[in-house]
Amino acid sequence: MIERHIRSKGLLLVITGAVFWGVGGTVSQKLFQDFAINVNWLVTIRLLLAGILLLAVQSLRKNSLSMIRIWKNKRSAGQIVIFGLFGMLAVQYTYMASINYGNAAVATLLQYLAPVMIIVYLFFRKQTSFNKYDGMTVFLALLGTFLLLTNGSISELSVPGISIFWGILSGVALAFYTLYAIPLLREFDSLVVVGWAMIIGGICLGFIHPPWRAEFSTFTVEIYMYLIFVIIFGTMVAFWFYIESLNYLMPKETSLIGNLEPLSAVLTMVIWLSEPFGYFQWIGMTCIIGMTLFLSINKKGAPKTAG
Repeated sequence: MIERHIRSKGLLLVITGAVFWGVGGTVSQKLFQDFAINVNWLVTIRLLLAGILLLAVQSLRKNSLSMIRIWKNKRSAGQIVIFGLFGMLAVQYTYMASINYGNAAVATLLQYLAPVMIIVYLFFRKQTSFNKYDGMTVFLALLGTFLLLTNGSISELSVPGISIFWGILSGVALAFYTLYAIPLLREFDSLVVVGWAMIIGGICLGFIHPPWRAEFSTFTVEIYMYLIFVIIFGTMVAFWFYIESLNYLMPKETSLIGNLEPLSAVLTMVIWLSEPFGYFQWIGMTCIIGMTLFLSINKKGAPKTAG
């Protein structure tokens, strides 16, 4: 009975986290398209506040010393700065830019191509061999991407090219983010690594678009509610719950259930925002989600990610 209760708690955490991640992307699309919220400003405020909240959670769960230990060594301090700029900030900005120019569904699914990019990268670095499972993964990813972006018609794209550009860059950034985070996550708590990375990324982008530079006089209660959801639930809580679920479930289970993220992004976009999503795009989405499921089932010892 106790084991069943523990497992149920883990399932609730990972399902909630994955759904919040997906819906957070759709809410961001709403802010961009209906309220003309600046993408630079949203990424800045999202990273800064979510990072501060994650470090606050870490200090309550453990102590403040656990948060500053990463800065006591020059090597780890340099690594967290690089991770914050070229990992966290790059992932968050490219993902949001893809949503801004296109939609949350395509942006999320293109970001999910990161595992294939990691496979190809490790193969050319001769750190792994290319087997039939990798071949199936790449095939599903390419077929899914083609159907997602063309809706079955070679003559035209279903989303703007600039959105595809940022979406593919988001996948590249996520691949770097995943691989570069491994040594940091082996040495420090995940909340510390991601919390500081978010703050570093937010501070850097803040020089381009400071968080206080916004037309706050035009902000309605509805806008503030959407912002709270994106920052608190779609970022901070989503990550926290996902990481916490690893204490109750096997990493493979958590990874598999995490596929609810793109599904929730697509469903909320279609139902809530009434965005069109073609028949072949649904097939493409199924291929990409199937690719991640296939990869999770057949890959042993996959890299631990930071979020």
